[in-house]
Amino acid sequence: MNLDEIIAIDFHTHAEEPCNCHRDDGYLEFQKGMAAYFRNPAGADGMLPTVEQTAAYYRERKIAAVIFGVDAERETGFYRHTNEEIAQICAENSDILMPFASIDPAKGKLGAREARRLVRDFGVRGFKFHPTMQGFFPNDRMAYPLYEAIAEEGAIMLFHTGQTGVGSGMRGGMGMRLKYSNPMHIDDVAVDFPDSPIVLAHPSFPWTEEGLAVAQHKPNVYIDMSGWSPKYFPKIFVHYANTILKRKMLFGSDWPAITPDRWLSDFAELPIRDEVRPLILKQNAARLLGLG
Repeated sequence: MNLDEIIAIDFHTHAEEPCNCHRDDGYLEFQKGMAAYFRNPAGADGMLPTVEQTAAYYRERKIAAVIFGVDAERETGFYRHTNEEIAQICAENSDILMPFASIDPAKGKLGAREARRLVRDFGVRGFKFHPTMQGFFPNDRMAYPLYEAIAEEGAIMLFHTGQTGVGSGMRGGMGMRLKYSNPMHIDDVAVDFPDSPIVLAHPSFPWTEEGLAVAQHKPNVYIDMSGWSPKYFPKIFVHYANTILKRKMLFGSDWPAITPDRWLSDFAELPIRDEVRPLILKQNAARLLGLG
């Protein structure tokens, strides 16, 4: 990856299309619901870009991207995407894509072994957790064997926080419980793993101030600004991004639900200081990912 040619780093993109398995019953309806909520024409028929198509899209825009699936098969019934295959596709597109992985922490020691192997053998840089979709509190000790493996391998932990629209409007919210994604639960993880980089994904609504507090208080905690169009960011979120958290905020879109084109266009309208914009769009992520 030629960092000089990259204009931004998107810290939050999804590998939605199955790599090596068929779609599950209900998955099409789930993606249609997501497309309706985010007004995303790309997913209106339930069909979304492959990882290869994502690479081509981002390469054309000179934007690097962190990409991952979500292992939520225990709670949703949908097969997870194979972490290894996502990582292999990233390796084939390493000029633009960086692989994260996802493992349900309920897999315990089996998940911990998988995490070590993914970092060592497949170059995985971090792990995505989605407490709402995976149905667990981040500070549940059940998850700690997996966190310990990730910490020992020097990888990043990325946690979904707040409400971004996943399951919104679907019957019973598709069974997803918002309570799991209060960022204050991740404060415990930051205390117990103080040397591990931790990223809070999204503005953490309706717990925005809790997320800001955790990121301000814990040196190892960052925030990616994905999942919301910037025009809907709370004022306090923008203020912190402009000031005391300017070196901890990361550009993220939530592709394909929100495209980087839409996010960046709305971000350009925010009253962000000129010297802060490059930090958020590229420099903070480059430093966190060790890209130089």
